[in-house]
Amino acid sequence: MLIPAKLICNYRLQNSVSRTSLLQYLDKSSDYPLVLIHAPAGYGKTTLVSQWVGHQKNVGWYSLDESDNQPGRFAAYFIAALQTALGQEIETDESLYIQKDLQTLFTQQLVKISAVTEHFYLIIDDYHIIDNEEIHEALKYWVRHQPTCMTLILISRSVPPLGIAGLHVQEQLLEINSHQLSFNHQESVEFFHSRFNESITPQEIASLCDEVEGWPTALQLISLSAKQKKLPLKDAAKRLAKLNNFHIYSYLSEEVFAQIDQDTKRFILRCSILRSMNETLVQQVTGELNGRNKLEAIEKQGLFLQQMNAEDNWWRFHPLFASFLTHYCQLELAEELAQLHGKAAIAWLKLGYTTEALYHAVQLEDHRILLNILSEQGWKLFHQGELKLLEQHLDYLDDMSFVQSPQLILLKAWLAQSQHRNAEVNDIFEHFDRVLADQKIQLSQGIQPEFDVLRAQVAINQGDERTALHLAIQALDHLSNTKHQTPNTNYAKIVATSVIGEAYHCQGNFTDALEMLQKAEKMAWKYHTPHNILWALLQQSEIFIAQGFTQAGYDILDKASAFVKEYHLQKVPMYEFLLRLKGQILWDWYNLDKAEAMANAGIKVLNKDEERLQCLALLCKISIVRGDLDNASRLLKQIIDLQKTHHYHQDWDANANQVKIVLWQMLGDVKSVEAWLVQTHRPINEKNHFNQVQWRNIARALILLEKYDEAEKILNRVIQTAQKLKLISDLNRALILRNRLYYLTGNKDAAQQDLIQALQLTRQTNFISVFVVEGETMAQQIRQLLQSNILDELTVHKAQFILRNINQYYRHKFAHFDEQFVNNLISNPKVPELLKISPLTPREWQVLGLIYSGYSNEQISDELQVATTTIKSHIRNLYQKIGVSNRNEAIDYAKELLQLMGYR
Repeated sequence: MLIPAKLICNYRLQNSVSRTSLLQYLDKSSDYPLVLIHAPAGYGKTTLVSQWVGHQKNVGWYSLDESDNQPGRFAAYFIAALQTALGQEIETDESLYIQKDLQTLFTQQLVKISAVTEHFYLIIDDYHIIDNEEIHEALKYWVRHQPTCMTLILISRSVPPLGIAGLHVQEQLLEINSHQLSFNHQESVEFFHSRFNESITPQEIASLCDEVEGWPTALQLISLSAKQKKLPLKDAAKRLAKLNNFHIYSYLSEEVFAQIDQDTKRFILRCSILRSMNETLVQQVTGELNGRNKLEAIEKQGLFLQQMNAEDNWWRFHPLFASFLTHYCQLELAEELAQLHGKAAIAWLKLGYTTEALYHAVQLEDHRILLNILSEQGWKLFHQGELKLLEQHLDYLDDMSFVQSPQLILLKAWLAQSQHRNAEVNDIFEHFDRVLADQKIQLSQGIQPEFDVLRAQVAINQGDERTALHLAIQALDHLSNTKHQTPNTNYAKIVATSVIGEAYHCQGNFTDALEMLQKAEKMAWKYHTPHNILWALLQQSEIFIAQGFTQAGYDILDKASAFVKEYHLQKVPMYEFLLRLKGQILWDWYNLDKAEAMANAGIKVLNKDEERLQCLALLCKISIVRGDLDNASRLLKQIIDLQKTHHYHQDWDANANQVKIVLWQMLGDVKSVEAWLVQTHRPINEKNHFNQVQWRNIARALILLEKYDEAEKILNRVIQTAQKLKLISDLNRALILRNRLYYLTGNKDAAQQDLIQALQLTRQTNFISVFVVEGETMAQQIRQLLQSNILDELTVHKAQFILRNINQYYRHKFAHFDEQFVNNLISNPKVPELLKISPLTPREWQVLGLIYSGYSNEQISDELQVATTTIKSHIRNLYQKIGVSNRNEAIDYAKELLQLMGYR
């Protein structure tokens, strides 16, 4: 007797997600003799076919269970399902059932249905249950001889042994696998929105879908967990990462792992310690010689093993199944786990995958393998930019491990230095000095110079170029004459040469600095140290910029950018320096949009807020030149907060101070200037660019406080040094600032002389923004120069360009009609009488300015952060007060007011 439920599709489809694209794909089934839908448990195979069957006719269904491995029983249900599909009974010789001659029985059926012409489908669900070779052979025979009007559809967790490869080649097979059955983002959104009323964004759902790699059952179990424990969906999703996730692990244990024989289970568990694997790794870890065959068999069985790359023969387990296996290993393989991880570490190292070797090494309580890997591969990883990886694994070592390998002490310190943590370098050295002293161990003379090189690098970073130069020259001499070579010797030589070049740069000796840095770059290419190549290029660029050759400096930065991409250095902190240098030059050239893009890109490179000071300063400068003082003020608050809570190199502080003083100048904030001047650092000389910047900051502050004599003395000294050392970029900036001083003190001839010289220097520097920030005082002088007709043709074009940008800056600034501008306007005798009788409110002035700037009502609403209806009320009141009826008339009115005040 046959069980009726096994012969009908009774799968419940409430709340199921419609798989539209797959259903359309299944509509092609009639063109193929066999359709195979295979994937591990829980991928929605039966659900998909059940959705599709609802729109088909002439369908027979057969759901398998363990008892169907008997040929006679299989035949009885198969023929019953065939009758359902055909809608008619088929006479069968019952003696064949008794004899259990399945192939003969199938032959008889094929003859009897040979006259059928209307297409029909026979679906067999859970075919992976069948392990009887006679049934496989009989079904293979059936597929080969079935009528053209029939399609057999098999649903299985594994790939059945039915000659699938041959059917593929002959294009006789329509296949759907786990990759196609995985939910995409849109299907995941539909799934959760049909089950939950709570607000969860599509982005959050997409992230969750990616985490489980679209496995439908995982999404279902997350939703069940959320409902049962009354958790928000986000919290239920977070539980996914925990090892004790009851729903996921119970499902995998019962539906997957319990069905596997003991040998296969043991093999899978041993393989599962590998995050990815190939035949070589499997052999080394498990000792199995036929590892590839076993991996292919496991993949075909639908045991969540996925081939990553068919050509290279790499596999990995689905991440949730891998997590389940890790948990299971702790119970089943506790005694041999350490041995397996040790084998895996050595195997990965032989293949050249140091990162994976380190992963397995840290699983061991005995860190000897980890120490060996770091000692042999640490410097290579450092030069490849794997800073976080290195730091993470060095933290696993105890002090005695470092004592055994002093090179690792040096490596740990270099890691700190390369991430701008200079103070930490000294702490590391002091700590291990004590450890070495306690153990009565002295560093060998061969390694001591390498430590001195790092001390020299820290000294130059802290602005002590004298100490840096002394240590670097001494260390380089020792390193060049020693026969004792370490993995770091060549790197130390490169750094020592680079530090000498930097020290010369700080002392204003550009010729020798450039020579040493070019030498350092050449050595870095020779010994394949990408970080040093990049650093040497950046330093050379800075020298060219300081000399006023900004285009040459920018070209070097372009070369460095290409190098960064080629060597994948986009995540190292130096890349932010490169982007910022480019951004600074673009700011100087008044290319503000690109400068802003560089600053924002630089911020993305950095991990910590305190490292973003320089990029924030650049963004603040950009806002200042655009006239967006509100945004500049917001950025300045962040800058001030960072400077209060962190210690920075003089260079960083000087650049940050620069935007402070310029913004305070524009805002007329004399009190802040006074407070800053009392506590600010005064450099001992003005021989390098950052000392020049700081002295100009001090001079600008003194000018704002009307201490003109003191400011003039500073600027005279700064300009004299810049001329002597050919610091052309600094000379250009200092002349512009001294021009401001002379203009404010009424020394118009001296002011004009400085301005002419500054304009002439722009032929080399191409500076624009530094003129624009001086605003109307600069504009008036340039107008007078142009009228006097004393400039040469090239300088005239430059002056006209600067003037246009100053006018644009002031148009934008006063388009906001700030309080000072409005007061000056109202006091003007030519102002319309209507404005005096019925004055605008501060908000109405703001709205008028934004209308003039081309803002829509919605944009004005966003800018002022008020409702659109409120803005409309302001506009009505505004139109009534100034006597206009529409937006165009309001723009013309604002333009007349600006022209009245002398702005174009």
